[in-house]
Amino acid sequence: MYRIPVNRKDSQFRKEGVLQERLRNSNMRKQLIIATEPSHPRMSQEWLNLEEIARVEVSSEDPQHPIESAFKQSNSLGWRASRPGEQTIRLLFDEPKDLRRIWLRFLEPKVERTQQFTLRWADSQTGPFREILRQQWNFNPRTSTMEVEDYKVDLRHVLALELTIDPDLGKNQAYAVLAEWRMA
Repeated sequence: MYRIPVNRKDSQFRKEGVLQERLRNSNMRKQLIIATEPSHPRMSQEWLNLEEIARVEVSSEDPQHPIESAFKQSNSLGWRASRPGEQTIRLLFDEPKDLRRIWLRFLEPKVERTQQFTLRWADSQTGPFREILRQQWNFNPRTSTMEVEDYKVDLRHVLALELTIDPDLGKNQAYAVLAEWRMA
């Protein structure tokens, strides 16, 4: 039998045996959940090979961490900006694509910061762009070094997909990093 922590209010019930009796007579089905690291999306034919079907525009790029490294499965850092501040990565598809899933992984092992990213799409390579989502994440070297986002979407005839990353909410001191970006 599991020992369930009780607060001081429950001590009265514990003395009377009421709480233990309630727990013993419960019909609740339960199972312990084991905490795990986020799983990597399985590589399969479903992921688009972006090098073959799109070109990419990027606002800056560290030569040691080029944008194409974010589109390949690996344990590398992926893409990293060459300068601090807000960055944009824009994918321009050769032919319209229907997208059902967008998967992103960001890493920050060293600096405590709050990042915001915005994902937009267009059915033309020149826009107008429509926002899909805007997300903030707090990185902390001791407790939160990785952000993984897995979105189910229903986007039809996409010709452009734009990811804007503000790595430190306008402070312009942190470098944007995108470890992996997949879509299907």
